[in-house]
Amino acid sequence: MTDPERAIVLWVPDWPIEAYLRTQAREVSERDQVAPEAPLAIVHDGRILVCSASARAAGVSRGQRRRDAQAACPELGLLPADPGRDARAFHAVLSRVEQIVPGAEPLQPGLVAVRARGPARFFGGEAPAARALLDALAEIGLAGARAGVADGLFTAERAARAAGADPLVIPAGMAAEFLAPLPVASLGDPELAVFLARLGVRRLGEFAALPENLVRDRLSSHGVRLRALAAGADSRPVVPRVPPPELRRALDLEPPLELADQVAFAVRLTADSFLTGLNEQGLVCTSLRVVIETDRGERSERVWQHPSCFDASSVVDRVRWQLQPSPGSEPFTGGVSRVEIEPEAVDEGAAHQPALLGQGPDERSHHAMTRVQAGLGHRGVLTPVPSGGRWLAEREELAPWGEAVSASLPRELPWPGSLPDPLPSEVFREPRPVAVSGEGSAEVSVDERGFLSTPPASIDGRAVVSWAGPWPVVERTWDPARERRAHRFQLVDDRGSAWLAVLEGDAWLLEGRYA
Repeated sequence: MTDPERAIVLWVPDWPIEAYLRTQAREVSERDQVAPEAPLAIVHDGRILVCSASARAAGVSRGQRRRDAQAACPELGLLPADPGRDARAFHAVLSRVEQIVPGAEPLQPGLVAVRARGPARFFGGEAPAARALLDALAEIGLAGARAGVADGLFTAERAARAAGADPLVIPAGMAAEFLAPLPVASLGDPELAVFLARLGVRRLGEFAALPENLVRDRLSSHGVRLRALAAGADSRPVVPRVPPPELRRALDLEPPLELADQVAFAVRLTADSFLTGLNEQGLVCTSLRVVIETDRGERSERVWQHPSCFDASSVVDRVRWQLQPSPGSEPFTGGVSRVEIEPEAVDEGAAHQPALLGQGPDERSHHAMTRVQAGLGHRGVLTPVPSGGRWLAEREELAPWGEAVSASLPRELPWPGSLPDPLPSEVFREPRPVAVSGEGSAEVSVDERGFLSTPPASIDGRAVVSWAGPWPVVERTWDPARERRAHRFQLVDDRGSAWLAVLEGDAWLLEGRYA
């Protein structure tokens, strides 16, 4: 086994919360932003993953149940876990570290490692090198970062987590002594920690003292690897990442422009440069982030989707549409001073090459829809999106062409009273009035207990040969102004037509027709 490589590990405590705070500055209005000093916690599956320093001071801890954390700190702000957000926000940290020391390896969001040998020679020692990296992170608002220097990544990470404001340097050859008093849970294997505790092995030094052959027989090669970590013999070297190419493009406008057409004309060259950079990497953009700022401090940020991939014209169209006020939003009052274009999602360019002998009906339809949308605006072409709900008209929403948007009523939620499959082949957006009666024109009604007064015998003068129901639909009983009670029926007339009828109060309505 090779000797461990000296490594410097930088750790940003509570990074998921820090990532949320940094992201909200761009995506959340100032009125709705969470104060950085407020007690905050990241929650997943009902348990606390990470909590802020103020939350810990109030009695909140990692692994705690959500209700216990809220009982200890009633004002605790709960935030959803988002690994993608954590990784995206950590990109700025990696870029800053690489400006000081080339060749950084991201271990996980909030944790980054570099080789110690080169920086130690340049800065005159391992401690000064680690201090220079901490100072660089402090310049981007991460004054609470910690640094550890030791033999191997595992020991350096443990040193970083144990460090204070100053870097913690573990001398060469002293890794085993440093790790010995740490609990076996530090290895990151909960099952192994429980197993070793049952054997009376609770410290890394005790685990490292076990004979290797016995560990191999009982815990296989995985246990041998963890035993080597506990003994300070981490042989894995730092593997620097390959920095991704800079694909983002920005356009500063001086003087600021107030007309959308002027901004769209000015951004055309930026869009061409943006797509050229992607093309050089063999990529195409399928999801685009556009940020627009004005000279009055206003900011608009939005992610645009594309059913295929963006070209220069579609990028310019998205910028123009974003300048148009959407329903419920206020228009810009200042001139546009800056436009940023950044790929949110990319794909291999080879998968989007046009066919040799024509592009097929789907591609032609896409081009036609895009041209109409370019002339009529973002909401000029709408497509249906499956939605949730109890009523058939609610289970379809309209979204702009090419937008991968989620429905306002999620389909995966339980919808008691909703109609199961198969659904009617034709749905009436506005339910149609209809006359339903029983034998001898008797009124068909349903009492409070759900019993039918008389079977339906006719529908608009046609005989009913088969029927099923009633199935109750009850909504919002807690709100007298919006409460709704109705009963569904399936009716088949003597002409072979099948209908979905609704009895609401004394009125009969047709909600849909089966083929």
